[in-house]
Amino acid sequence: MNFDGIINELLKTDGAMAAAVVDYSSGMLLAGAGKSSLDLEIAAAGNTEVVRAKMKTMKLLALNDSIDDILITLGEQYHLIRPIAKLDGLFLYFVLAKDKSNLALARRALVDAEKNI
Repeated sequence: MNFDGIINELLKTDGAMAAAVVDYSSGMLLAGAGKSSLDLEIAAAGNTEVVRAKMKTMKLLALNDSIDDILITLGEQYHLIRPIAKLDGLFLYFVLAKDKSNLALARRALVDAEKNI
């Protein structure tokens, strides 16, 4: 599957720095691009651990639910993770500059990107 179009659309969002599609069963970056020096291979592997930890915790708590998105707020960036519902084991990863982005619009862009997959 070619995810480049989805990545390119996400990168048009105000404040977008990087976007990727990641396989969280392996931690592999399937597609990604960005306007920053962020190493997407390392980010993919690291955020795979975040997704796995949340999935494990939900299972331990017997939560019969799914993750819409995970938001990590840094001093200067937002990192958004959104599992792709129709492609089990994959997630979208989106990095934005905090001072140049609108979080609500960024989350909306992720929802739209997931729908277009």
